Amino acid sequence: MTGLRQEITGKEETLAILGQAADHYGHPRPLFDAIGGALVVSTQQRFEEEKEPGGDRWPASYRAMADGGKTLTDSGRLVRSITHNATDDGVEVGTDVIYAAIQQLGGIVRAKTKKGLRFRVGGRNGSWVTKQSVFIPARPFLGLDAEDEKDIRAISEQWIAKPWASAIDGDNDLGGVSP
Repeated sequence: MTGLRQEITGKEETLAILGQAADHYGHPRPLFDAIGGALVVSTQQRFEEEKEPGGDRWPASYRAMADGGKTLTDSGRLVRSITHNATDDGVEVGTDVIYAAIQQLGGIVRAKTKKGLRFRVGGRNGSWVTKQSVFIPARPFLGLDAEDEKDIRAISEQWIAKPWASAIDGDNDLGGVSP
């Protein structure tokens, strides 16, 4: 190596903290896992409130209007399927339920056969109808709202501060986020 080189000795505790910080910051999966967990809870809360991330209410479904239930929560399958996947590169929040996309984005569902789509209108005691296509309005449940952004900032600040806070006060737990 050319140029100036300074070797630091006698500061083992400081060097250990720097080593912990380098390892901590080089492997942010725990940060993304904490963020993902918070976003799952937030997304599930949207089902309870029947609101999109922007705060607007979802258009009520015919089933919910007829039965007095909640839109997108007839069986609860969709809300229970919300999960996250964290890596060192980021976090994904979503679902593997096949009908989630049409609910999130809205669109037209077309029958695959001439028999058409058959479903009840007017709740469990309503009449059966057959259609060749049905329009589903968008009912976004995935996305970030202002509260999510605050939570992400708070979780990130705790995670960034963790190696230094642990060294200063000996506390090894900041909000459940661990290195």
